[in-house]
Amino acid sequence: MNETPNPHIIDADTLTGGLRPIRRVVVALGSNLGDRMANLQGALNAVADTPDVEIVGVSPVYESAPVGAPEGSPDFLNAVVVVDSTLHARTLLERALAIEDAFGRVRTEPGGPRTLDVDLVVVGDKVIDEEDFVLPHPRAHERVFVVVPWASVDADGEIPGLGRVGDLAHSLDTTTITRVDGLELRLE
Repeated sequence: MNETPNPHIIDADTLTGGLRPIRRVVVALGSNLGDRMANLQGALNAVADTPDVEIVGVSPVYESAPVGAPEGSPDFLNAVVVVDSTLHARTLLERALAIEDAFGRVRTEPGGPRTLDVDLVVVGDKVIDEEDFVLPHPRAHERVFVVVPWASVDADGEIPGLGRVGDLAHSLDTTTITRVDGLELRLE
C-alpha cells in the first residue's frame, strides 16, 4: 500500500498567493565599537524599515561585559527588539546580515569587537539546524545580554524547547549587565 501525504497538512512557508504566517521574531542588538548608541538606533530604524516587519516591543538599553572576547575589549550596549513578521526566516537572516554590513561590521575572531551585532534569536517556533543558520539561536538562553533585555519587554516569550524567557532571566547571573538609565531607543 502506498502512503500519500496528508492533503490537510500545510507547510505555511511554502504557501503561495501572498499567504504567509505571522510569526513573533526576537532580534538581539549589540555594539561595542564606535558610537554604540547610534549603532543600536540605526539598527532599530533599519529593522523598522523592513517590509513585512512590525515592531511590537523594544527593550531598554543595557550595558554588558563582552563574552568570549579578547582581553581589553570594550563593553557592549545591548537591546532586544520584538517584531511580528511574515518574512521567511532565511529572509530575516539576510536582512540582519545586511544591516550589520551597512554599519561596517567586520567579521574577525569570534567574540571580537564589532560596530553592530544583529542576531535572530527566535522566529516563531521555527527550529533550523543548518551549517550557516541555527534557530533558535544556540546560546541565547545562556546569554544574559539577550535574555534580560528580552524579559524586560516580553517576559512570557519563549525559546522553543528551552522555556519562558522570564524564568531563564531569573536563572542567570545578572552581575555582568546593567540597565542604562537615560539611554532609550526610539522608533523614528
